[in-house]
Amino acid sequence: MARSKSSAVWLREHFKDEYVKKAQAEGLRSRAVYKLEELIERDRLLKPGVNVVDLGAAPGSWSQLVRNRLGDTGKVFALDILPMQSIAGVEFVQGDFREESVLRALEALLEGHMVDLVLCDLAPNMSGVALADQIRAMALADLALDFSRQWLKPGGSFLIKLFQGVGFDEYLRSLRADFTRVTMRKPKASRARSREVYALAMGRKPTTVSPGENRA
Repeated sequence: MARSKSSAVWLREHFKDEYVKKAQAEGLRSRAVYKLEELIERDRLLKPGVNVVDLGAAPGSWSQLVRNRLGDTGKVFALDILPMQSIAGVEFVQGDFREESVLRALEALLEGHMVDLVLCDLAPNMSGVALADQIRAMALADLALDFSRQWLKPGGSFLIKLFQGVGFDEYLRSLRADFTRVTMRKPKASRARSREVYALAMGRKPTTVSPGENRA
């Protein structure tokens, strides 16, 4: 099947991209690692001994970076429907994080502890229909926020990729209701023409919900 003109342009841009070349040269799994690297350094997201969950982790560049930055301290848990090549020191659960079996597996790995930081770089497979893609992206974001409500400890942080458009403002209001501080970030590695931004929600407000309760 012939590639569309837009996909051919994307491929040309992709392979010329300085961050793609840098990731390949450094043996990293994707260019997305440089987005998280900037945010970790700017906002001091990682502290020794933290528990971190990476939602939609494959191919694993974010989990790889977090594990390297934490050294021998803390725990990193990666979840994805897709398979992911193993990373030393990262616990990987393959499956849909909405499913009971996947959440039970995570719960067992956490051994009764809650999470300090939830990372989410999820995006739907884009159809090219802007409104439909935006609705699907926000649906994923809603699921990730529900996850953070259930698993983050009070004071914990949530970093999520969002796309500006329908539902964006309402989502930010939800974040501000649940966290004490919400800031927007556009890492240098994000393509300038992309609608993606990252919302960093810090200071999870206390809740009476225990880990895993009230799951849909």
